[in-house]
Amino acid sequence: MAMSQVEAAKLTNDMLLAGVIETIVSESSVLQLLPFEEVVGTAITYNRENVPPTVDWYAPGDTWAEDTPTFSQKTATLKILGGDADVDNFLQQTYRNPNDLEAEVLLQKAKATAYEFSTAFYTGNASTNAKQFSGLAKLATDESREKAAGANGAALTLDMMDELIDEIKPGKPDALLMAKRTRRKLSALRRSSGNLLETGVDAFGQRALYYDGIPLLVDDFISTTETQGSSGATTSSIFAVKFGRGGISGLQNGGIQVEQVGELETKDATRHRIKWYCGLALFNPLGIYRLKGITA
Repeated sequence: MAMSQVEAAKLTNDMLLAGVIETIVSESSVLQLLPFEEVVGTAITYNRENVPPTVDWYAPGDTWAEDTPTFSQKTATLKILGGDADVDNFLQQTYRNPNDLEAEVLLQKAKATAYEFSTAFYTGNASTNAKQFSGLAKLATDESREKAAGANGAALTLDMMDELIDEIKPGKPDALLMAKRTRRKLSALRRSSGNLLETGVDAFGQRALYYDGIPLLVDDFISTTETQGSSGATTSSIFAVKFGRGGISGLQNGGIQVEQVGELETKDATRHRIKWYCGLALFNPLGIYRLKGITA
């Protein structure tokens, strides 16, 4: 069953681990919404529907035609994300509260983990770096689920936003992911049309924005230096996504883990390791779409 990292943090009795998970989630906008499926083994293989079955109209006595859907088999593999954090034994022993120092060192490593996951979620490319998973940009390109605002980039319009939303089927996207620069432009477009972006409060008690009832996830890890045609490194993208089996989902085995490696031989320090066996699976290509080439 899919579970967000927010819920995972609530289920652990280890306060240090809970703090690490909460830090990772709070430092990554996408992890606040992305569900994760627990994988047994190193990969998950799933069937993706290619052609749906059809039905027809019949008269009494007609011969009924048999028709079944066709599927293609896809595999998503887990990758290893993490790093070691060393706590100096002298500083820990002489620090006013040793637990505070250990926690601070681990939380800094947790932030780095969140930043790296967020970067890979958008721009990861397993074709050029087999150690990481492919992110939204690569998945959208591979599945032909993207469109450029213009051959050489173009300014965002409300018509483009509506077309982007309509590409997600069935229903609406669960979220629209964009850079702050794009959010500012979208806000200006709505104001000029006589409307404002809707506001609300998210699960973290923070102010949230909505476009036609769809949450806007503003993420610093969405680049504003993409290249579209002759535009140079000046454009950005908006991603429309559905989370879970209807679109994109995270994968993991064992969740985020914190383990004490122990005393080091070469220096007076104790080593801790944060590791996460994680990945992404695109269960339904109709659950993602990318509008790229948006200029400033």
